[in-house]
Amino acid sequence: MRNSKKYFALALSMVASACTYDFPETAEPTAGEADFSKMVSVGSGLSTGFMNGALYTAGQDASFVNILAQQMEVVGGGTFNQPDVNSEVGCYNPAAGCSAGRLYLKINPTTGSPGPTPKIPGDMNALAPFSGGATLNNFAVPGTTLLLSLIPQTGGPAIPQNPAYNPYYTRFASTPGVSTIIGDAATQFGNGGTFLTFWLGNDDVLGYATAGASAAIPLTTNDDFNTRYNSALSTMLSASPNAKGVVANIPDVTSLPFFSTVAYNPIPLDAATAGALTSQLAVNYNAFLDGMVGNQIITADEAAKRKLTYIAGNNPILINDETLTNLEPYMAGPYAGLKPYAIARQTTKNDLVCLTAGSYIGANLGANGVNGVSAPLTNTTNANTQALKGDDLILIPTEITQIQNSISAFNGIIKTAADGNATRLAFVDANAILASLKTKGAEINGSTITASIAPPFGGFGLDGVYPNARGNGYLANAFIDAINTKFKSSIPHCNPNNFAGNELPVP
Repeated sequence: MRNSKKYFALALSMVASACTYDFPETAEPTAGEADFSKMVSVGSGLSTGFMNGALYTAGQDASFVNILAQQMEVVGGGTFNQPDVNSEVGCYNPAAGCSAGRLYLKINPTTGSPGPTPKIPGDMNALAPFSGGATLNNFAVPGTTLLLSLIPQTGGPAIPQNPAYNPYYTRFASTPGVSTIIGDAATQFGNGGTFLTFWLGNDDVLGYATAGASAAIPLTTNDDFNTRYNSALSTMLSASPNAKGVVANIPDVTSLPFFSTVAYNPIPLDAATAGALTSQLAVNYNAFLDGMVGNQIITADEAAKRKLTYIAGNNPILINDETLTNLEPYMAGPYAGLKPYAIARQTTKNDLVCLTAGSYIGANLGANGVNGVSAPLTNTTNANTQALKGDDLILIPTEITQIQNSISAFNGIIKTAADGNATRLAFVDANAILASLKTKGAEINGSTITASIAPPFGGFGLDGVYPNARGNGYLANAFIDAINTKFKSSIPHCNPNNFAGNELPVP
């Protein structure tokens, strides 16, 4: 008993000693060498919270810059005012009068598979004028190229007279048709702005890419990008000479689920259908190609690329490829029926299929055949419409190379500009970050996030281009890392798991 008392007293002594242990203090968050009291943001759709094909309240609330501003509050960050649309569903199609709202996942009753579908009706209020422009902090506008950020036509008058018109800018422009996005942002930044987030340049390549490299949306030249980027950035930095900021580069399009959700071989055929297509189309077309080789019109290699194969199982998409030899002049007499296939081939794993193609593949075009199966893919589901070329639905290898070369050149210009302002600007390699997310995914506090639109782990909205709320949280942390490293700040990370992913499909 005596020993027990001694041990008990020793235990009490140890507990007492433990209670007086001085734990190391947690480091207080600090702004470091930067001042976050008034942040101004300039960018395109990536900086607005645009997601699921529309600008709506929940998306705006979860814009990466709004999340960033919230995290900055603990290190002296101030109010961050965005041009709120006050809309639950937003507007999916401004040019068509907002007849449809944001995308959601809906089960296709025919195939049983989920797919992005507009929520009808849309909300014209999403384009209503915004009255808080005098205190605005977020000047990002969906669809903004560098050119559109610098010219007054972006604010009006409306299309079709003015193709530069952007209704999202018009709603908060200081003087629609006279002011510019950069001009308005610079005015606000010059009025006590202390920190800048600048992420322009994405839409100088993104619009062209998502349109399937269509000439209708031109790709910015390297020289124009260089001139416009440096003009816009220098205007902003000159407006508040002592302010600091962060810039980001352009992600590779192959990192976006818009180009990876629909496989190159998404067409399921049973044995009977595959056999019928082979006998009715493939045999004749392939024999014709052999004849073209024999007459030295095309090479054997080109013929091999063009020959059609239909199997029981998953099949590639029949498309038109403008880089192929146009064989229409030779499709006469018994081969006249092959004219729709003058530049046709099936897709391979080297092609990128746009997410929008899913709405057209398999549509019955009447006498023209089945879209993407027996008829080259076209952007129509109308059986009474003559098949078009469908250039806005596929990126072929030459187009992918062209786009990636432009992204590489543009990113070189952005990095040079960041390095030229090294004392003032942090740099975010968004290209590398999203490429890693695409190839490896990421784990955050035990929860996975992927570069896909699939719930519950997908980090992109249903348009396949813009991050969803969880993806924006992930992006915000990447910006926080760059800012903290550059300016010796200690802005805390957000928890992306606190933000919603994509909703489950509805019947």
